[in-house]
Amino acid sequence: MSADTDQHHLKLRQTELEDYADIAEIMDRVYPGKLDGAWTKEQFESQIQRFPEGQLCIEDNGKVVAAAISLRVKYSRWGHDHKYWDITGNGYLTTHDPKGDVLYGVDVFVHPDYRDLRLGRRLYDARKALCEQLNLRGIVVGGRIPGYEKHREEMTPQQYVDQVRARELVDPILTFQLANDFQVRKIIRGYLPDDQQSHGFATLLEWVNIYHTEESDIIGGRPSDVRIGAVQWQMRPTRSLEDLYGQIEYFVDAVSGYQADVVLFPEFFNGPMMAPWNDQGPAEAVRQLAGYTEAIREQMLKFAVSYNINIVAGSMPEYDGEKLRNVCYLLRRDGTWERQYKIHVTPDEVSYWGLVGGDKVRVFDTDFGKIGILVCYDVEFPELPRLLAEQGLHILFVPYWTDTKNAYLRVRRCAQARAIENECYVVISGSVGNLPRVENMDMQYSQAAVFTPSDFAFPHDAIAAEATANTETMLIADLDLDNLREIRSHGSVRNLRDRRLDLYELKWR
Repeated sequence: MSADTDQHHLKLRQTELEDYADIAEIMDRVYPGKLDGAWTKEQFESQIQRFPEGQLCIEDNGKVVAAAISLRVKYSRWGHDHKYWDITGNGYLTTHDPKGDVLYGVDVFVHPDYRDLRLGRRLYDARKALCEQLNLRGIVVGGRIPGYEKHREEMTPQQYVDQVRARELVDPILTFQLANDFQVRKIIRGYLPDDQQSHGFATLLEWVNIYHTEESDIIGGRPSDVRIGAVQWQMRPTRSLEDLYGQIEYFVDAVSGYQADVVLFPEFFNGPMMAPWNDQGPAEAVRQLAGYTEAIREQMLKFAVSYNINIVAGSMPEYDGEKLRNVCYLLRRDGTWERQYKIHVTPDEVSYWGLVGGDKVRVFDTDFGKIGILVCYDVEFPELPRLLAEQGLHILFVPYWTDTKNAYLRVRRCAQARAIENECYVVISGSVGNLPRVENMDMQYSQAAVFTPSDFAFPHDAIAAEATANTETMLIADLDLDNLREIRSHGSVRNLRDRRLDLYELKWR
């Protein structure tokens, strides 16, 4: 076929089901060999069904000669180390989110006989127009670098990309994307493992919609969706810090593998380390345990940074030689950390260990929102979460340790109430199993859970997720912070807004 411009009648439009044969022909020409050629008809139909506006094509005299495939995603759910087949739902676009904040470019391809007509640029411009029309934050694409094959012996992928950006080298795909105002944000390893020309590497590129009403960078911006993990921890005899670190790292690794933003550990999860001093009495044993606290905190902070996940580190004893407190550390993935002391101590904690309470609560800023931490018994006092809610709380984390079901239910029922009355999410988690040689911690009961407000935007039972009771496991849940903003403004009831502040108020002395 000759691409004679005098005979063309080009038309940009949405792709239709009847276009499959034309598109399959193009893909078979463009992607031979191990890149698998055309989508199946089932994949193609699913793409159009799920997001028809994002499937664009250009026809010439009734025949499709170029096409672009896109979907909407909430970028925070995927992060910048995603893989192609994961984010595209294996080509079916099952990952399309009608509430997504980013247009994700799945593919653009042009019939080889039409590559001198700048049809790829037309499709990119159409994507940008769609992005602006939908008021999305921008466009993200993962770009192959097929030209790297010729240079892999002499330079790294980063060096190759730098050379292409400097116009010293030309890459068939990256050069085109840069010319269309996309910026390279990262190099991804293993994006398309079967892409032999790129050796599995790809560039993560971003185009920012400057007309978006909340202008911000896509990569690194604060998300509206947060993925949380909660560890339901098995108490078991632990011989050394190395054994404890191994158990901690296992869960941090597992939860971070789900691209979670934060993981919660239970109260006194390091309790097994008290066993060697059990014969000296619980007060001495817990003070000996406090001697490990700084080292454990430092190791968990290293895990937070290396696994790129924030850690709410359950709780541990902290002893300064005069006062023994119960402390929970917030360990951020940027390497910073803070602490929250348990405010209310139980009668057992006083009589067995001599614990004293802290004297301050606060909301902590994180890269996924404003959070609060209340350790176990503290959630049973409604004043504390209300004070945090007045400071803009989004998610309340409650590490607990309970020995019996009725003790657990006190924590659970109160946590559910706190979620409703403060219009926030509440995440709770504890430990399971038995510790025969640790007095005052010999039994554990837990069922980790994530609670929500009770309104139409949330699950009908106001439970986002819950674990199987008394089983070592982890819980993963996605929480939409936009739903909190919605309920606080337009909910069926508005607990925070409707308080009678003309009659009563809450003050911290």
